[in-house]
Amino acid sequence: MGFVYNGISSQSMKIKARLTNWQASPSLRNSFVSIPGKYGVADFGSDSAERIITVRCNINPKYNFASLVSVLDDMAEWLDPAHGAKQVIFDDVPDRYFTARLSEAVDCERLILSAGAFDLKFVCPDPHAYALTDETYTLTATGSHEVRRLKGNTDSEPVYLLKGVIPSGTASYVSLVTNNEELRIVGALASNETLVIDTGKVTAKVVDAQGETLRNGLPCLQELNFPVLSKGINTIQISTVGGTFTELKIQAQSRWR
Repeated sequence: MGFVYNGISSQSMKIKARLTNWQASPSLRNSFVSIPGKYGVADFGSDSAERIITVRCNINPKYNFASLVSVLDDMAEWLDPAHGAKQVIFDDVPDRYFTARLSEAVDCERLILSAGAFDLKFVCPDPHAYALTDETYTLTATGSHEVRRLKGNTDSEPVYLLKGVIPSGTASYVSLVTNNEELRIVGALASNETLVIDTGKVTAKVVDAQGETLRNGLPCLQELNFPVLSKGINTIQISTVGGTFTELKIQAQSRWR
């Protein structure tokens, strides 16, 4: 077993790797407040902190210590945290990926016959794991639709790609209601343009047919409301006033906590 980091496998780097434990959920950041004269604390909920993943690694015996150090040198270049967080996929859970980087020094224990053993500790600034093959949905008509998210175990922050025509300087709009949360697009939007709304990044942009960014898309939104998708069935209602709806593509960004 092993892992793939930034498109390079641990096997190709001459490293044997395995997961020895698994966090069912990342650490929590609890919001507690002590109130004088009241037992316990007031609970204002919690959210998720960064995720830590520890990987147990071994290097097979080498002819000499210099050969062992050479493998470690190549690994240090491969996993250099100065390059930022990269995609990592573990062979034990091949259906998802994390975005991670090393968080601590790597100390290799020298074993008999110049073999080595060490732990790699990765930090995931975003604690979620994302589906390697994402779920996508394409809707081409107004009205009520149901889409079913099968992957993951928590709400996802999808990317909406809307095509249609919304004239400028009018009261026209396209309304997308996801599980009773409305996203109203007031334009302007031309027939050869696509409005890309990224819920996770809380951004929007208008692109042309080649995918080149034309302008900021946030002014196209009546309000900065970014609906999420739940695991299971989600209801999508599409309607227009004065505008023309052509297509809505939803990239689910399905994920695990």
